[in-house]
Amino acid sequence: MTDTKLKQAAVDFLQMTAAGQVEQAFERHAGPQFRHHNPYFASDAASIKAGMLENAGRFPEMVFEVQRAIADGALVAVHSRARMTQDGLDVAIVHILRFEDGRIAEMWDIGQAQPETMPNELGMF
Repeated sequence: MTDTKLKQAAVDFLQMTAAGQVEQAFERHAGPQFRHHNPYFASDAASIKAGMLENAGRFPEMVFEVQRAIADGALVAVHSRARMTQDGLDVAIVHILRFEDGRIAEMWDIGQAQPETMPNELGMF
C-alpha cells in the first residue's frame, strides 16, 4: 500500500473507534496478530476493544479531530485533538500505527491533557 492509503486507513480506523464503531474498525483495518502498547490494558486486541467501547459509552459526545497524519513506510503517525465532553478541555493524542500487509499490526498511543492555563500562546494544536 502507498503512504497515502496507509494514512487513510489509520485515520479511518481511529475515527471509527472514536465514534464507537470499534468492531467494524478492527474488522476493516486490524491484522490477525494486532497488538498495542497502551499501559492500561493487556496487549491483545480484545482488551483494547473493550476499553474503546467503554470509552465511547462514557463519552458519547466526544469530538475527535485529526490534525495531521504522517506516513513513513509501514509506520503512520496521527496527531489528533479529542474533547471528551462539550465543555471539557482538549486532549492532544498521538497514535503510531505499524502496518503489515496493509493491516494494522501494532499501535502506540500517547495523550496530553490541555492545562487550564497555558503560557504558550500557540496552544497545543
